[in-house]
Amino acid sequence: MTISLWRYSHLALAVSSFLFIALASVTGIILSFKPVAEKIQPYKSKDFNRLNVAQLIPTLQKSYTDIADVTIDANQFVKVNGTDSNEESGNFYVDPETGKSFGKVAKENEFFRWTTTLHRSLFLHELGRLFVGITAFLLFLIATSGTVLIIQRQRSLKKFFGKIVKDGFAQYYHVVLGRLLLIPIIIISLSGTYLSLQRFGIIKEEKITHKIDFDALKTAPAKSISDFEVFKNIPLSDLQSIEFPFSEDVEDYFTLKLTDREITVNQVTGDIITQQPYSRATIFNSLSMDLHTGRGSAIWAIVLAIASANILFFIYSGFVIWWKRSRNGIKNKYKFDQAEYILLVGSENGSTFRFANAIQQQLLKNGKRAFMAELNDYKVYPKAEHILIFAATYGQGDAPTNASKFKSLLQKHKQLSTVDFSVVAFGSHAYPDFCKFGYEVNNALSHEAWAKPSLEIHTVNDRSPEDFIRWATLWAQTSHIELSALDKLLVLKPVKTQEFQVVDKTVSSHEDTSFIIRLKPLKKLKFTSGDLLAVYPANDHRERLYSIGKMDKDVQLSVKLHHGGLGSGFLHDLKIDEKFRAAVVKNAHFHFPAKAKTVIMVSNGTGIAPFLGMIDQHGKVQNIHLYCGFRNKASFTLYENAINKEANLLTSLRVAYSREGEKQYVKDLLLKDQSFVCQTLKDNGVIMLCGSLSMQKDVIELLDRLCQQNQQKSISYYQSRGQILMDCY
Repeated sequence: MTISLWRYSHLALAVSSFLFIALASVTGIILSFKPVAEKIQPYKSKDFNRLNVAQLIPTLQKSYTDIADVTIDANQFVKVNGTDSNEESGNFYVDPETGKSFGKVAKENEFFRWTTTLHRSLFLHELGRLFVGITAFLLFLIATSGTVLIIQRQRSLKKFFGKIVKDGFAQYYHVVLGRLLLIPIIIISLSGTYLSLQRFGIIKEEKITHKIDFDALKTAPAKSISDFEVFKNIPLSDLQSIEFPFSEDVEDYFTLKLTDREITVNQVTGDIITQQPYSRATIFNSLSMDLHTGRGSAIWAIVLAIASANILFFIYSGFVIWWKRSRNGIKNKYKFDQAEYILLVGSENGSTFRFANAIQQQLLKNGKRAFMAELNDYKVYPKAEHILIFAATYGQGDAPTNASKFKSLLQKHKQLSTVDFSVVAFGSHAYPDFCKFGYEVNNALSHEAWAKPSLEIHTVNDRSPEDFIRWATLWAQTSHIELSALDKLLVLKPVKTQEFQVVDKTVSSHEDTSFIIRLKPLKKLKFTSGDLLAVYPANDHRERLYSIGKMDKDVQLSVKLHHGGLGSGFLHDLKIDEKFRAAVVKNAHFHFPAKAKTVIMVSNGTGIAPFLGMIDQHGKVQNIHLYCGFRNKASFTLYENAINKEANLLTSLRVAYSREGEKQYVKDLLLKDQSFVCQTLKDNGVIMLCGSLSMQKDVIELLDRLCQQNQQKSISYYQSRGQILMDCY
């Protein structure tokens, strides 16, 4: 009952607010790039952290004839509002060590300003801010209820980050990503809620006012600003702003806003006139703004972007989970009081209904009257002769939500005559309590006088069709039911395949066997290099994917043979002219960028396959530079002829060997050509990566470092614009 309450609360909160949350997430993703873009600007002094106010003010007064105020933003950029020696007034970024101007402070980017307004108020002013504040609080409640559901699923807080079996894409990643990004999402929601409460005055921020006794102000001993002890003791890292005196009169003074307090300083003697600590509300407001916007921290801004993107995924995956649960597939031809076969299902996400449906169809096909229901709907069935229980175990040994009442209902409702029963328990060996709930149901039924077991309890691991069919076959024999094509009923989605014929195959002779295989589609097929070929070696649900290189109208694959590998072994054993069935999977995110003037291709090992096809298709009209890595010259030999054939279509070719010669990797080749690589990104060129994940990681780290060294945009900027494309494994 408790888990149902939390789940329904979680669902109700999500449904009631998903539109506002989705809008806030999309704008949040966009705005997270603002602090990243600001952080990479070259306005920060290298010696910022060792400078103090006593050094800053005299330096600025040498370069500026009139200074109204100085501010230091979250990026530690120093900004001066004043007039320089050329009589030019305005706000300037300056070097605090030399006083040199970096340039005028530009106006806020119009797009970021527009997005900020949409994010804060939906263009509805105060009413919009109210909606956004409520949305932030609802997001916090959703995260909280989701946390409780995960704890209940894992059975304890200690197992919160314990292993979770992959139970469908949406279900699995909804939980996994929810755990990983729980803290950032809670921070986003709480900080947003706090800022809204402060905006509407529910949490009041005390304004600082300085009460100064002007008659008590001293005019001696006069000191130069560089000798003010108070200024010497304030590093720039603790400073937010300085408001300068309007005149040289002692009645005018310096006002400094620090990280924890605000002070006024006598401009003649350097004495502290007044100091006021910030209220907790002020400190929390500043902290909430930092945490909510990511200002001053590019890393935290990226975390916020990832969290916001995942909120969108949670909306999608949550909908998929709800849809599957709501469409449990119960369609009954007969009523409960007419049926002789009763099928009762306990399933958390609806997947177990697929197996029960298959049996129900078989029963109806055999002319039997069958009725299906959830375990929580158990009651007296007047004409029941057989009860089949399909019981999934949820989390760490618990009953699914739709089966939580079954054991109590079993005590309440006694069948009118003897009934045969059989329990099929679904679970996963990855959990310590494998099929625990199924065993509990079987034991409970065994103690009922009216219940007669027709078979021992049968377990199914990870929804295995083979495990289930073994039970179904044995049960059908015992119950004198004829089964036909049960395996077909259990197929989730039939894959549309077509025939391919092997037209060529080249196998390497060195110790790490790889091979190139060329396949001809026997029917017209639309595909391109970068798409994937789905192969089903055992003619079952097991799928293997390989990157395609399009050569003329043929599919060309480059495959590394793995010992005992299902897919690689199957393809390796194919003979010339032999035929088999496969399917092409579109992979649009890794198609060749037709509009890019320059394309850099980076691969290692068999990752070169799609690039060979792309070079063949596009090399005549675009600048293509290929960087490829192999273990040694022997492993390169397999591809040498293919590369030489396309060499005239390449602008340049670089090859690295990791086990001989200079012992280089492709990242080393890119490092040598770093100027060209950086310029390619600046000129809207594209870098494509295909090969191992370790190679991808090394290359991305290198590109990120090069971008920083050359004061370019961040690597995420180029990825978001489609200038870095990856298909690694």
